[in-house]
Amino acid sequence: MASTFFNWAKSPAAREYFFSTNFWGPVANWGLPIAAISDIRKDPEMISGVMSPTMAGYSLIFMRFAWRVIPRNYLLFACHATNATAQLIQCGRWAQYWKFGGREQAKGIAAKAEDAASSVTAAAKQVSNKVKNA
Repeated sequence: MASTFFNWAKSPAAREYFFSTNFWGPVANWGLPIAAISDIRKDPEMISGVMSPTMAGYSLIFMRFAWRVIPRNYLLFACHATNATAQLIQCGRWAQYWKFGGREQAKGIAAKAEDAASSVTAAAKQVSNKVKNA
C-alpha cells in the first residue's frame, strides 16, 4: 500500500494534482473546520445562533458539490464534512444553552460560587477584625 502511494507521489499525475486548485482549494478551506473545532471548547454564550446553522448549511451544500464534481474531490468533501459536523455540534450547544436551560444552570452555579466567595470574604474580615482587636 505504502509503496503504491510513493510510486504515485513520484509520478507526473501527483505533481499535477498537488499544483492544482483541486488540492490547494480544500487545503485553504481547512481553516473553517479547524476554527469550528477550536470553538467547541469556548463558552456557549459566544456561539452565534444564526452563523452556526448557516455555516453547517454551507458545508452541506459544498459536500454535495465535492461529491458530484468530476473528478470527485475527496479532500474538499472531508473538509466540509468536518466543518458541518463541528457546526452542528455548535448548534446543539447553542440550543442547549439558550433554549433548554443550560444558561440558567450555568448562571445558577456562578451565583452559588459568588455567594460562597462572599461568605468566605466576610468570615475572613471577621477573623481579621478579631486579630486586630486582640
